[in-house]
Amino acid sequence: MHFGIIVFPGSNCDRDCAHVVRNVMGHSCALVWHEERDLSAFDAVILPGGFAHGDYLRTGAIAQFSPVMDSVSQFAGFGKPVLGICNGFQILCEAGLLPGALRRNPGQHFICRSTHLRVEDNRNRFLQLNTVGDVLTMPIRHGEGSYYVDDATLLAMEANGQILLRYCDAQGNVTAATNANGSVGSIAGVMNEDSTIFGLMPHPEAATEIILGSTDGLYIFRSMVQLFAPTLARTSDTTLLGLSEDRLD
Repeated sequence: MHFGIIVFPGSNCDRDCAHVVRNVMGHSCALVWHEERDLSAFDAVILPGGFAHGDYLRTGAIAQFSPVMDSVSQFAGFGKPVLGICNGFQILCEAGLLPGALRRNPGQHFICRSTHLRVEDNRNRFLQLNTVGDVLTMPIRHGEGSYYVDDATLLAMEANGQILLRYCDAQGNVTAATNANGSVGSIAGVMNEDSTIFGLMPHPEAATEIILGSTDGLYIFRSMVQLFAPTLARTSDTTLLGLSEDRLD
């Protein structure tokens, strides 16, 4: 399976994602500069975390206009999976590819800690290897991660199975105390109506090896790979698209 990892000015988790795809999962990937337009070579696309364009104006507010975003929309329209992590989630919301918006955390503080996440729906390509009610552990690292959506849209998302993850405690209880960042409904991750785009504030790529304290992030990556498992051979190649060789140094 061949992953395209979009790199914006200010992205800083692109190589972490590349490491997971290449060295942990054993698949191939390319780092794709945000000015590129052709994503036809890829089976899946990842928008990684970071601070695109320095988070000026608002997180993702500038990145949404990058040339590659039209291609991301078309890519998902072809039924291929798109994963947005943290800043990638913010960009997808700003671009209108996911519902809702990400606001400043309560107290205006940057949050960096481990969180528990309850699986709300597994009838999708991103959490199909999980059971509803599973509790996953992944870190969050953000200043604008409080998810907001209006009441009417929230009800529609609930009915459509678009809410995939909620912040919870180790036993899976969702309470005000377990809401990591003041998100509406303790929401940590959502999906579009077509089940092709998944965005979440926690970092699954930072929960893929025992040394990191959790391997629960692998559920997401392996679920995406599961779609192509019968037909794709694995490879350990990492290539570059629109980036110089020293980008991976």
